[in-house]
Amino acid sequence: MCTYETEVLPAQGSAKGAGGWFPVASVNVYFDHPSHAPFEHSLNVDFLNPALGASARVAVELDRESARELALAIERQLEATGGFERHAAEFGARPRTAPGPS
Repeated sequence: MCTYETEVLPAQGSAKGAGGWFPVASVNVYFDHPSHAPFEHSLNVDFLNPALGASARVAVELDRESARELALAIERQLEATGGFERHAAEFGARPRTAPGPS
């Protein structure tokens, strides 16, 4: 079932597209018909930087089960490293910056 609803999230990071690395400025998340994956519907995630044009986009199409497992894995990793980030911040450590385009 297509919802025709897209969540657009501001983001900071990097993605590697056909033209190399680019800074990610936003992420679109939506459930729709995939363009390429062999499913009737998929959870689609686009990592993009609209200011850089259409080539600054990486699209991912996942089946429901894979999308749920990915979401859980992300939560597990963030939870597992949360204590480290808090501890590092106490000692003035700065977060790593994303690599620039290559």
